[in-house]
Amino acid sequence: MAIIFPPPYTPAGTWQAALRDEGYAVLSPAAVAAATGLSAAEIAGLRVGWDDLPPDEYLRDGGRYRSRRHSCFVVDGDDVRMTPHRAHWQSLDYNALHGGMERMYQPLSPGLAGQPAWPRLLAAIGTLCSGVRDAGPWHVEAHQFRIDTSDGIGRPTPEGAHRDGVDFVAVFMVGREGIKGGETRVFQADGPDGQRFTLLEPWSLLFLDDARVIHESTPIQPEAEDGHGHRDTLVLTFRAGAFQGED
Repeated sequence: MAIIFPPPYTPAGTWQAALRDEGYAVLSPAAVAAATGLSAAEIAGLRVGWDDLPPDEYLRDGGRYRSRRHSCFVVDGDDVRMTPHRAHWQSLDYNALHGGMERMYQPLSPGLAGQPAWPRLLAAIGTLCSGVRDAGPWHVEAHQFRIDTSDGIGRPTPEGAHRDGVDFVAVFMVGREGIKGGETRVFQADGPDGQRFTLLEPWSLLFLDDARVIHESTPIQPEAEDGHGHRDTLVLTFRAGAFQGED
């Protein structure tokens, strides 16, 4: 049986200090509610659209294990606006596997982006970012991901341990079903220290300073030999000044 390392949840109220001192924080679902000002019911209401994500047609490893949607927003304090739909782009410096090409995905599920809690979530995370680094407005890319085991194995980060080329990254665990694996690993970008753990609770959060740490998630497999499973996440990246590719 695989050993599961529990998440090292950051003590309440010390999230920004942890980001400044260690480059990352791990928030429990209750801490996410406290940090965002959203109720548990409002957060749970954001779990819509993952069952109808279209397949990712850009996987260069030939896999069929990833489905996703993607939309962009600008967050300036409490003002949150969706931008005209645009491609997702990263340089090869940050994504050696999929960098250097424009990847045009279908936008976020209307049922998600239309939730009243959605702009409040983005604004609250933006406020946390501004408390660590006095910058903004924040250019936010939002990704709905499902990694499944229909081919026997699914890779949450096929590019390996990486940075995203932004200022901050928020990775929400939305749900896991019928899988093993999917361990999260966070390493210092310029040192030997690292941490490994598995996010299990829905709406727990890994919050990263992308300049300070690199991160990855290990492959997933079905728990049952002939079964299927999946891992759902919501990834929000916050970048000051412009979206990647604009500057």
